[in-house]
Amino acid sequence: MPDQTFRKNIPEIDPTEIEDSRSAIADEHRSFLEKVLVRGGFADLYDARDFSEVVFRVMRDLMTTEASDRVEAELHTEAMTTNEKALQLEVADLWKDTNPIVGFLSRIRKPLRGPAPIGIDSNLFLTRIANEAGIPGTIKVEQALKAVFSATKAELSPERVQEIADWLPDRVRELWEQA
Repeated sequence: MPDQTFRKNIPEIDPTEIEDSRSAIADEHRSFLEKVLVRGGFADLYDARDFSEVVFRVMRDLMTTEASDRVEAELHTEAMTTNEKALQLEVADLWKDTNPIVGFLSRIRKPLRGPAPIGIDSNLFLTRIANEAGIPGTIKVEQALKAVFSATKAELSPERVQEIADWLPDRVRELWEQA
């Protein structure tokens, strides 16, 4: 019977007094996608991966090909240690565009800096991310963006961090610096 107690000598434990070892992982020991997942409030690693790719796409659109290549050259750590094939990639793989046509076009066009409609300003940057990422309404775009920024900055040298900051529009640059 389900209501019957078999072992009566077990002490009752208050669940609020038990430390959860899963949350005790130090931030520096988390992988890139785990950082984005936790800080961004995503439901799973696939959402964190997809959102990171969108953020990186918009960031690359602001930069020259040479600047983008320098950033990619520093992003060669594992994004996630896992047996799942879809998540076995480096952070540099997230930086590259998965669409070969878009990837080619982004390498030959000029950076999209400046005010809209010609360039990407802060409003267009945030709007593109919100529209292209398709994140649920429970996640704040700026919080998720700062999660990607923070995880990215942890992978880069101070020179690359500053170089990216120089390419970002005003409000987005503030988020980058806060991350």
